[in-house]
Amino acid sequence: MRKRERKRHTHTHTHTHTRVLFLITMYASCSAARINITSSSSSPSAVAFTRTFNKSNKAPSPLKQKRTIQTLSTSIIKTTRASSTSDKMSSSQTTKTIGFLGAGIMAVPMALNLLNNGKHNLIVWNRTASACDPLVKAGATLAKTAQEVCEKADVTYVMVSTPEATLEVANLAKDGISDNKGYVDCSTVDRHTAKKVSDIITSKGGRYLEGPVSGSKAPAENGQLIFLCAGSESLFKEINADDANQLNQMGKASFFLGEEVGAGANMKLIVNSCMGSIMASFAESIALCEDANLSKQDLLDVLSLGAINVPMFGMKGPGMIASDKSTKFAPAFPLKHQQKDMRLAVQLADELGRELPVAATANEMYKRARRDGHDDEDFAAVLHAVRRE
Repeated sequence: MRKRERKRHTHTHTHTHTRVLFLITMYASCSAARINITSSSSSPSAVAFTRTFNKSNKAPSPLKQKRTIQTLSTSIIKTTRASSTSDKMSSSQTTKTIGFLGAGIMAVPMALNLLNNGKHNLIVWNRTASACDPLVKAGATLAKTAQEVCEKADVTYVMVSTPEATLEVANLAKDGISDNKGYVDCSTVDRHTAKKVSDIITSKGGRYLEGPVSGSKAPAENGQLIFLCAGSESLFKEINADDANQLNQMGKASFFLGEEVGAGANMKLIVNSCMGSIMASFAESIALCEDANLSKQDLLDVLSLGAINVPMFGMKGPGMIASDKSTKFAPAFPLKHQQKDMRLAVQLADELGRELPVAATANEMYKRARRDGHDDEDFAAVLHAVRRE
């Protein structure tokens, strides 16, 4: 089979100051958090990257290919998956009972993808039971307790909103954990919370994997999330297998960042602090266009053609430039959660002795937006924090 080669394009043009500043900040954060970028780990399995192409517009070959490439001391596993449903469903696949704890803006579409596309038996629980109604209507079983979910499920996924909720759910679920059961927490938390949950689960004989996701409501609905995993490597391999129909039904890519719990949490906070900083700068640019009587559509067009274009500008920009002071931004990623992630990222940097002047300033903008009542709106509502009164 012909091997496809990726070409690297090197631009000789000087990037803008803003882009350089974001990249420097992100690189410095990764360095301080001891997250490998190219890899300096002595363990060949310390970093594994699996990219899933199951939702691609161009259908790859039905044959599933796995290639292992040794670069420095990093093991990179690239998996190309078949695009058709019939190809995804291996004849050797055994239907499993999957548990899901949480039923919020991210949890429901993730669970629906496990149920509808993964063809699993799904048992669910949420602190507010009525939030599980869409899942029950789709065929899931509603459990009375979190403990019951873990007792009946082979693997249980968790997606809740805060570190406090994550710990609460783990304590409610722990007595349902027994030897070799899997517990995958996809919530965005700090490394300390991830380690506490890991201790709770492993003390009961279970396997723990942190798997926070990069992506918001639409990627969750379309199975296009990016999983940032650390913890039990055996559990990661099990749920990421082609015929497991678990991670590959909820996401387009999965990274295994090592067995040390906290690496996933750290990477997620670094990614989200970068995203939040970019959005805050984008909001300032829109507000400055308004002050300078320039066309905001022209701003979007210019950005879309330049080196600093990012998909987020195309997704969020049209709604932002059409908004006014009375606009309520429908939440895909609530602003209160973005501010929480900015706070945790700045906290991580402080613990590691790293200054994050860009992220810290952006955090203040989100805090102002929260004070002004935009908690439950999309994080694009940070635009309200920079507009003139």
